[in-house]
Amino acid sequence: MPASFDEIQIGQVVTLGATVVDEKALDVFIAAFQPGWDPSLGAPDAMVFAIWTRLDAEASADWPQTKRVGVDALRWLRNPPAGELLRGRMTVMGKDPVGEGKGIVIAQQDLLDEAGRLVFSCLTRSIFAR
Repeated sequence: MPASFDEIQIGQVVTLGATVVDEKALDVFIAAFQPGWDPSLGAPDAMVFAIWTRLDAEASADWPQTKRVGVDALRWLRNPPAGELLRGRMTVMGKDPVGEGKGIVIAQQDLLDEAGRLVFSCLTRSIFAR
């Protein structure tokens, strides 16, 4: 992310990192949170959300001036299988200044599979301050 709110541009795309759907983690997740889920169906929606949350948290650690205030409009398109690489990205959809160098950023955040197809998408609202 940019160093200040004023540097954020609508349409700007920020990479959130990448991770692989780990087979052992998939098995542990299913046993703990979705008993009966067939692993051949891929990662359950809740695990996909957990993967996105982890990538988002790791990326946000580099932006200490940002605080997430809402996650809305969740959408799942597919359940990625174990071993598949997922990449996260954030696209700035809008921004609303609320003071000098501060404001609200509205963004679409996506998880894409190895082929660049959408796996998961959500809208987020964040406070960006100095």
